[in-house]
Amino acid sequence: MTTLFAIHALDRDGALPVRLAHYDAHKAFLSDTSAHGVRIVMSGPLMSDDGEAMIGSLFLVEAPDRSHVEAFNRADPFHAAGIWRAVTITRFLRRQG
Repeated sequence: MTTLFAIHALDRDGALPVRLAHYDAHKAFLSDTSAHGVRIVMSGPLMSDDGEAMIGSLFLVEAPDRSHVEAFNRADPFHAAGIWRAVTITRFLRRQG
């Protein structure tokens, strides 16, 4: 049985150049998450209010448990590059959609 989790990650100040430098590695990592036991339901960058800059990441994933989600997040090239200043992982109960 899998459970849904939301991963909400906010970039540290000035991280945009580092984010862009690691973007291809991040996308390649997300292309196959099976090794981590995680399935991405949806994901994408969080944007500034004016829509001009990426300021973080949001994922909705299915996983057997929180430990799988934590390991998946730690393996992301963005994590290794120190892009995120804060990451919150929260269990999610889908009501609609």
